[in-house]
Amino acid sequence: MSRPAATSSLTAAARSHPSNPSNPRRTSAPHLLRTQLRTRRSLFVAVTATCVVGIGAVALAPAIRRELRSRFSSASVQQRVAEVSGRVLPVWESRLQAVGLPAIPERLILVADKTARACLVLAPAGADGSWVQLARYSFTAASGTTGPKLREGDHQVPEGFYGVESLNPNSRFHLALRVGYPSPADLDAAAADARPRDTLGGDIMIHGGASSVGCIALGDSAIEELFWLVATVGKEHVELLITPGCQPTKLVSATTPGWLARRYGQLEARFVELGISSPAAGPP
Repeated sequence: MSRPAATSSLTAAARSHPSNPSNPRRTSAPHLLRTQLRTRRSLFVAVTATCVVGIGAVALAPAIRRELRSRFSSASVQQRVAEVSGRVLPVWESRLQAVGLPAIPERLILVADKTARACLVLAPAGADGSWVQLARYSFTAASGTTGPKLREGDHQVPEGFYGVESLNPNSRFHLALRVGYPSPADLDAAAADARPRDTLGGDIMIHGGASSVGCIALGDSAIEELFWLVATVGKEHVELLITPGCQPTKLVSATTPGWLARRYGQLEARFVELGISSPAAGPP
């Protein structure tokens, strides 16, 4: 009868012996530490992933919003004009007052200078044929270099005399003015160079945002103001001049095509008429 008692004693001693791996006093602390480390690591990964996703969502939100609006919005020009009017109208009233004009002008000239990377807004100042600068907007983006657009995919901004073909109230770049490219003069130039007219490209815009390929971006605030003004004046009353600089004839060389040399001369003569004598500087 003493053997079972001895066995029980040995078993109890083994359970309490430091070398026994089942002893809770020796295994609970490391196990708890490992559990805590795994929990903290999982929490760190989760927080990091949430931050990354959140930052990415914030960064992409404007682009996503623009894409969704361009795909699904059906707002009219009049609706967009009404949306921005509360902010934009006082801006133009202040500018008109500053130059002594009593009301929204009946005509506009937009001068986009590719070298100065600026767009001027000019209005007639009086019966003498003079013009006054209402606003100057800096480009936020524009691709290409000086020189005209010759073909689709060359990423060049056109140069010459254009009209505003239409207004896009649902642009991927907030709002947009569509440039009337190619113009009849561009088609004549293509024929002179033996460039097929169906390879000249198109869809040239002046728009919002801060990125562009072959277009001119002015930023959202600026395009709201310009969109509102052009819509109010009427696109058919807007003249658009896109130039490599205020003295484009300085770019003419022995290799310049004849049609381009003539166009640069015509642009420069127009700037003299308007009183524009320095890069992106409007009439005094």
